[in-house]
Amino acid sequence: MNTNLSLKTPRAIAPFVKLARGESPRAQLDVLFRTVGLPIIGLLVFLMLWSGVAAKIDTSLGQFPGPAQVWHQTEALYVEHVAERDKATAFYERQEERIAERLANDPDYEPRIHDYPGKPTFFDQIVTSLITVLSGFVIASILAIPLGIVIGLSSNLYAAFNPLVQIFKPVSPLAWLPLVTIVVSAVYVTDDPMFDKSFLTSMITVVLCCLWPTMINTAVGVNTISRDLINVSQVLRLGWLTHVIKIVLPSSIPMIFTGLRLSLGIAWMVLIAAEMLAQSPGLGKFVWDEFQNGSSDSLARIMVAVLVIGLIGFLLDRGMLALQRAVSWDKTAVLR
Repeated sequence: MNTNLSLKTPRAIAPFVKLARGESPRAQLDVLFRTVGLPIIGLLVFLMLWSGVAAKIDTSLGQFPGPAQVWHQTEALYVEHVAERDKATAFYERQEERIAERLANDPDYEPRIHDYPGKPTFFDQIVTSLITVLSGFVIASILAIPLGIVIGLSSNLYAAFNPLVQIFKPVSPLAWLPLVTIVVSAVYVTDDPMFDKSFLTSMITVVLCCLWPTMINTAVGVNTISRDLINVSQVLRLGWLTHVIKIVLPSSIPMIFTGLRLSLGIAWMVLIAAEMLAQSPGLGKFVWDEFQNGSSDSLARIMVAVLVIGLIGFLLDRGMLALQRAVSWDKTAVLR
Protein backbone atom coordinates (compact mmCIF):
# COMPACT_ATOMS: atom_id res chain seq x y z
CA MET A 1 0.00 0.00 0.00
CA ASN A 2 2.82 2.35 0.87
CA THR A 3 4.57 1.53 -2.41
CA ASN A 4 1.49 2.45 -4.42
CA LEU A 5 1.15 5.69 -2.47
CA SER A 6 4.74 6.72 -3.18
CA LEU A 7 4.30 5.97 -6.86
CA LYS A 8 1.04 7.81 -7.38
CA THR A 9 1.14 10.61 -4.83
CA PRO A 10 3.45 13.61 -5.24
CA ARG A 11 6.05 13.71 -2.48
CA ALA A 12 4.96 17.18 -1.33
CA ILE A 13 1.42 16.09 -0.44
CA ALA A 14 2.15 12.50 0.62
CA PRO A 15 2.28 13.39 4.37
CA PHE A 16 -1.16 15.07 4.12
CA VAL A 17 -2.62 12.00 2.41
CA LYS A 18 -1.10 9.64 4.96
CA LEU A 19 -2.31 11.86 7.81
CA ALA A 20 -5.83 11.85 6.38
CA ARG A 21 -5.68 8.03 6.24
CA GLY A 22 -4.54 7.88 9.85
CA GLU A 23 -1.15 6.34 9.03
CA SER A 24 1.38 7.09 11.79
CA PRO A 25 0.00 10.55 12.71
CA ARG A 26 2.96 11.50 14.88
CA ALA A 27 5.49 10.64 12.18
CA GLN A 28 3.51 12.53 9.51
CA LEU A 29 3.20 15.61 11.74
CA ASP A 30 6.95 15.51 12.27
CA VAL A 31 7.48 15.38 8.48
CA LEU A 32 5.05 18.27 7.96
CA PHE A 33 6.79 20.35 10.63
CA ARG A 34 10.18 19.84 8.98
CA THR A 35 9.00 20.34 5.38
CA VAL A 36 6.37 23.08 5.87
CA GLY A 37 6.57 24.45 9.42
CA LEU A 38 10.30 25.19 9.59
CA PRO A 39 10.40 27.07 6.23
CA ILE A 40 7.43 29.19 7.33
CA ILE A 41 9.12 29.97 10.65
CA GLY A 42 12.31 30.91 8.80
CA LEU A 43 10.33 33.19 6.47
CA LEU A 44 8.56 34.91 9.38
CA VAL A 45 11.85 35.50 11.19
CA PHE A 46 13.31 36.99 8.00
CA LEU A 47 10.32 39.33 7.56
CA MET A 48 10.57 40.53 11.18
CA LEU A 49 14.31 41.17 10.86
CA TRP A 50 13.82 42.93 7.53
CA SER A 51 11.07 45.14 8.93
CA GLY A 52 13.12 46.02 12.02
CA VAL A 53 16.32 46.82 10.13
CA ALA A 54 14.50 48.76 7.36
CA ALA A 55 12.89 51.07 9.93
CA LYS A 56 16.35 52.20 11.08
CA ILE A 57 17.83 52.95 7.63
CA ASP A 58 17.24 56.40 6.16
CA THR A 59 18.49 57.04 2.64
CA SER A 60 18.50 60.04 0.31
CA LEU A 61 15.28 58.64 -1.17
CA GLY A 62 13.60 58.15 2.20
CA GLN A 63 13.33 55.23 4.56
CA PHE A 64 14.47 51.83 3.29
CA PRO A 65 11.34 49.89 2.31
CA GLY A 66 10.04 47.18 4.59
CA PRO A 67 7.80 44.24 3.63
CA ALA A 68 4.61 46.35 3.72
CA GLN A 69 5.98 49.00 1.33
CA VAL A 70 7.30 46.32 -1.02
CA TRP A 71 3.94 44.56 -1.08
CA HIS A 72 2.21 47.90 -1.80
CA GLN A 73 4.51 48.49 -4.77
CA THR A 74 3.92 44.93 -6.00
CA GLU A 75 0.21 45.72 -6.15
CA ALA A 76 0.95 49.07 -7.85
CA LEU A 77 3.06 47.35 -10.51
CA TYR A 78 0.26 44.89 -11.20
CA VAL A 79 -2.28 47.74 -11.52
CA GLU A 80 0.07 49.53 -13.94
CA HIS A 81 0.38 46.32 -15.99
CA VAL A 82 -3.40 45.89 -16.24
CA ALA A 83 -3.85 49.57 -17.21
CA GLU A 84 -1.14 49.29 -19.87
CA ARG A 85 -2.75 46.14 -21.33
CA ASP A 86 -6.11 47.97 -21.51
CA LYS A 87 -4.41 50.84 -23.39
CA ALA A 88 -2.80 48.35 -25.78
CA THR A 89 -6.14 46.65 -26.42
CA ALA A 90 -7.80 50.02 -27.13
CA PHE A 91 -4.88 50.97 -29.41
CA TYR A 92 -5.28 47.86 -31.57
CA GLU A 93 -9.08 48.22 -31.65
CA ARG A 94 -8.73 51.78 -32.97
CA GLN A 95 -6.34 50.53 -35.66
CA GLU A 96 -8.77 47.81 -36.73
CA GLU A 97 -11.62 50.31 -36.93
CA ARG A 98 -9.55 52.68 -39.08
CA ILE A 99 -8.44 49.82 -41.32
CA ALA A 100 -12.04 48.62 -41.73
CA GLU A 101 -13.14 52.15 -42.73
CA ARG A 102 -10.22 52.48 -45.14
CA LEU A 103 -10.93 49.10 -46.75
CA ALA A 104 -14.59 50.03 -47.14
CA ASN A 105 -13.55 53.06 -49.20
CA ASP A 106 -10.54 51.48 -50.93
CA PRO A 107 -10.64 47.65 -51.37
CA ASP A 108 -7.06 47.67 -52.76
CA TYR A 109 -5.66 49.21 -49.58
CA GLU A 110 -2.99 47.04 -47.91
CA PRO A 111 -3.42 47.40 -44.13
CA ARG A 112 -0.47 47.51 -41.80
CA ILE A 113 -0.73 46.93 -38.05
CA HIS A 114 1.58 49.13 -35.98
CA ASP A 115 3.01 47.84 -32.71
CA TYR A 116 1.79 49.41 -29.48
CA PRO A 117 4.31 52.13 -28.61
CA GLY A 118 3.70 52.01 -24.84
CA LYS A 119 6.39 51.37 -22.26
CA PRO A 120 6.88 47.70 -21.25
CA THR A 121 5.59 46.96 -17.78
CA PHE A 122 7.36 45.11 -14.98
CA PHE A 123 5.66 41.86 -15.98
CA ASP A 124 6.63 42.39 -19.63
CA GLN A 125 10.23 42.75 -18.47
CA ILE A 126 9.97 39.44 -16.59
CA VAL A 127 8.79 37.66 -19.74
CA THR A 128 11.57 39.26 -21.80
CA SER A 129 14.23 38.18 -19.32
CA LEU A 130 12.89 34.61 -19.20
CA ILE A 131 12.86 34.31 -22.99
CA THR A 132 16.42 35.64 -23.20
CA VAL A 133 17.87 33.47 -20.44
CA LEU A 134 16.19 30.28 -21.67
CA SER A 135 17.31 30.95 -25.25
CA GLY A 136 20.92 31.44 -24.12
CA PHE A 137 20.79 28.46 -21.78
CA VAL A 138 19.40 26.09 -24.43
CA ILE A 139 22.03 27.14 -26.98
CA ALA A 140 24.80 26.82 -24.38
CA SER A 141 23.55 23.34 -23.40
CA ILE A 142 23.38 22.20 -27.03
CA LEU A 143 27.02 23.21 -27.43
CA ALA A 144 28.33 22.16 -24.03
CA ILE A 145 26.94 18.62 -23.65
CA PRO A 146 28.32 17.16 -26.93
CA LEU A 147 31.65 18.96 -26.40
CA GLY A 148 31.83 17.66 -22.84
CA ILE A 149 31.16 14.10 -24.03
CA VAL A 150 33.81 14.28 -26.74
CA ILE A 151 36.38 15.81 -24.39
CA GLY A 152 35.56 13.31 -21.65
CA LEU A 153 35.98 10.33 -23.97
CA SER A 154 39.44 11.39 -25.14
CA SER A 155 42.31 12.16 -22.79
CA ASN A 156 44.15 13.89 -25.66
CA LEU A 157 41.24 16.21 -26.40
CA TYR A 158 40.84 16.88 -22.68
CA ALA A 159 44.50 17.89 -22.46
CA ALA A 160 44.11 20.10 -25.52
CA PHE A 161 40.91 21.89 -24.44
CA ASN A 162 41.39 22.08 -20.69
CA PRO A 163 43.70 25.15 -20.74
CA LEU A 164 41.19 27.05 -22.91
CA VAL A 165 38.32 26.10 -20.62
CA GLN A 166 40.25 27.19 -17.54
CA ILE A 167 41.12 30.54 -19.17
CA PHE A 168 37.62 31.44 -20.38
CA LYS A 169 35.64 29.96 -17.48
CA PRO A 170 36.26 32.76 -14.96
CA VAL A 171 35.80 35.64 -17.42
CA SER A 172 33.18 38.05 -16.12
CA PRO A 173 30.16 39.05 -18.25
CA LEU A 174 31.33 42.63 -17.77
CA ALA A 175 34.37 41.77 -19.89
CA TRP A 176 32.43 39.88 -22.57
CA LEU A 177 29.66 42.46 -22.96
CA PRO A 178 31.61 45.23 -24.81
CA LEU A 179 33.08 42.69 -27.23
CA VAL A 180 29.73 41.04 -27.89
CA THR A 181 28.02 44.41 -28.38
CA ILE A 182 30.59 45.54 -30.95
CA VAL A 183 30.63 42.22 -32.81
CA VAL A 184 26.82 42.00 -32.99
CA SER A 185 26.61 45.60 -34.26
CA ALA A 186 29.22 44.85 -36.92
CA VAL A 187 28.00 41.43 -38.06
CA TYR A 188 24.22 41.56 -37.62
CA VAL A 189 23.37 44.16 -40.28
CA THR A 190 20.05 43.65 -42.05
CA ASP A 191 17.11 45.72 -43.20
CA ASP A 192 14.62 43.20 -41.83
CA PRO A 193 16.05 41.90 -38.53
CA MET A 194 14.47 38.80 -37.05
CA PHE A 195 15.83 39.62 -33.57
CA ASP A 196 16.65 42.86 -31.79
CA LYS A 197 20.36 43.50 -31.38
CA SER A 198 19.83 44.02 -27.65
CA PHE A 199 18.31 40.53 -27.40
CA LEU A 200 21.22 38.97 -29.31
CA THR A 201 23.78 40.84 -27.22
CA SER A 202 22.29 39.64 -23.92
CA MET A 203 21.71 36.10 -25.17
CA ILE A 204 25.25 35.64 -26.55
CA THR A 205 26.72 37.01 -23.33
CA VAL A 206 24.67 34.44 -21.41
CA VAL A 207 25.90 31.66 -23.70
CA LEU A 208 29.56 32.62 -23.26
CA CYS A 209 29.28 32.71 -19.48
CA CYS A 210 27.10 29.67 -18.75
CA LEU A 211 28.71 27.28 -21.25
CA TRP A 212 31.53 26.09 -19.00
CA PRO A 213 29.90 24.42 -15.97
CA THR A 214 27.89 22.06 -18.17
CA MET A 215 30.90 21.24 -20.35
CA ILE A 216 33.21 20.58 -17.41
CA ASN A 217 30.72 18.49 -15.43
CA THR A 218 29.77 16.49 -18.53
CA ALA A 219 33.43 15.74 -19.24
CA VAL A 220 34.02 14.72 -15.62
CA GLY A 221 30.90 12.52 -15.66
CA VAL A 222 32.01 10.79 -18.85
CA ASN A 223 35.55 10.34 -17.53
CA THR A 224 34.34 8.63 -14.34
CA ILE A 225 32.18 5.95 -15.96
CA SER A 226 32.61 2.58 -14.31
CA ARG A 227 35.30 0.42 -15.92
CA ASP A 228 32.87 -2.51 -15.83
CA LEU A 229 30.42 -0.65 -18.08
CA ILE A 230 33.20 0.20 -20.53
CA ASN A 231 34.26 -3.46 -20.59
CA VAL A 232 30.67 -4.49 -21.31
CA SER A 233 30.56 -2.03 -24.21
CA GLN A 234 33.82 -3.44 -25.57
CA VAL A 235 32.66 -7.05 -25.21
CA LEU A 236 29.44 -6.25 -27.07
CA ARG A 237 31.48 -4.33 -29.67
CA LEU A 238 29.20 -1.33 -29.56
CA GLY A 239 29.83 1.38 -32.10
CA TRP A 240 30.91 4.86 -30.96
CA LEU A 241 27.43 6.37 -31.20
CA THR A 242 25.74 3.35 -29.59
CA HIS A 243 28.35 3.41 -26.82
CA VAL A 244 27.53 7.07 -26.16
CA ILE A 245 23.76 6.53 -26.19
CA LYS A 246 23.64 3.26 -24.22
CA ILE A 247 26.55 3.66 -21.80
CA VAL A 248 27.92 7.20 -21.63
CA LEU A 249 24.77 9.29 -21.45
CA PRO A 250 22.87 7.25 -18.82
CA SER A 251 25.97 7.03 -16.63
CA SER A 252 26.75 10.74 -16.94
CA ILE A 253 23.26 12.13 -16.36
CA PRO A 254 23.83 13.09 -12.68
CA MET A 255 26.95 15.10 -13.52
CA ILE A 256 25.37 16.58 -16.65
CA PHE A 257 22.44 17.87 -14.62
CA THR A 258 24.76 19.20 -11.94
CA GLY A 259 26.42 21.23 -14.68
CA LEU A 260 23.07 22.30 -16.16
CA ARG A 261 21.81 23.54 -12.80
CA LEU A 262 25.00 25.51 -12.23
CA SER A 263 24.84 26.90 -15.77
CA LEU A 264 21.21 27.97 -15.42
CA GLY A 265 21.94 29.80 -12.16
CA ILE A 266 24.93 31.55 -13.73
CA ALA A 267 22.89 32.38 -16.84
CA TRP A 268 20.21 34.08 -14.74
CA MET A 269 22.74 36.14 -12.78
CA VAL A 270 24.68 37.08 -15.92
CA LEU A 271 21.54 38.13 -17.75
CA ILE A 272 20.48 40.63 -15.08
CA ALA A 273 23.95 42.21 -15.12
CA ALA A 274 24.03 42.27 -18.93
CA GLU A 275 20.61 43.91 -19.15
CA MET A 276 21.64 46.58 -16.66
CA LEU A 277 24.87 47.44 -18.46
CA ALA A 278 23.64 47.11 -22.04
CA GLN A 279 20.25 48.69 -21.29
CA SER A 280 18.61 45.71 -22.94
CA PRO A 281 14.92 45.12 -22.17
CA GLY A 282 14.38 42.94 -19.11
CA LEU A 283 14.49 42.93 -15.33
CA GLY A 284 18.03 44.30 -15.24
CA LYS A 285 16.93 47.39 -17.19
CA PHE A 286 13.93 47.77 -14.90
CA VAL A 287 16.23 47.88 -11.86
CA TRP A 288 18.57 50.36 -13.52
CA ASP A 289 15.71 52.61 -14.67
CA GLU A 290 14.26 52.69 -11.15
CA PHE A 291 17.71 53.49 -9.75
CA GLN A 292 18.04 56.37 -12.20
CA ASN A 293 14.47 57.48 -11.55
CA GLY A 294 15.23 58.20 -7.91
CA SER A 295 11.60 58.60 -6.77
CA SER A 296 10.38 57.77 -3.28
CA ASP A 297 8.94 54.50 -4.62
CA SER A 298 12.11 53.43 -6.45
CA LEU A 299 13.71 51.56 -3.55
CA ALA A 300 10.57 49.51 -2.92
CA ARG A 301 10.26 48.73 -6.63
CA ILE A 302 13.88 47.64 -6.79
CA MET A 303 13.23 45.37 -3.80
CA VAL A 304 10.25 43.88 -5.66
CA ALA A 305 12.55 43.15 -8.59
CA VAL A 306 15.20 41.66 -6.28
CA LEU A 307 12.68 39.29 -4.71
CA VAL A 308 11.22 38.33 -8.09
CA ILE A 309 14.71 37.68 -9.50
CA GLY A 310 15.47 35.42 -6.55
CA LEU A 311 12.13 33.63 -6.78
CA ILE A 312 12.51 32.99 -10.51
CA GLY A 313 16.06 31.72 -9.97
CA PHE A 314 14.72 29.31 -7.33
CA LEU A 315 11.90 28.13 -9.60
CA LEU A 316 14.28 27.60 -12.51
CA ASP A 317 16.49 25.42 -10.30
CA ARG A 318 13.47 23.44 -9.03
CA GLY A 319 12.33 22.97 -12.62
CA MET A 320 15.72 21.61 -13.61
CA LEU A 321 15.69 19.32 -10.56
CA ALA A 322 12.25 17.99 -11.56
CA LEU A 323 13.55 17.37 -15.08
CA GLN A 324 16.53 15.48 -13.66
CA ARG A 325 14.21 13.29 -11.58
CA ALA A 326 12.11 12.59 -14.68
CA VAL A 327 15.00 11.50 -16.93
CA SER A 328 17.34 9.93 -14.36
CA TRP A 329 17.51 6.15 -14.35
CA ASP A 330 18.13 6.08 -10.59
CA LYS A 331 14.78 7.12 -9.09
CA THR A 332 16.01 6.42 -5.54
CA ALA A 333 18.82 9.00 -5.69
CA VAL A 334 18.46 11.89 -3.22
CA LEU A 335 18.44 15.14 -5.21
CA ARG A 336 18.58 18.59 -3.61
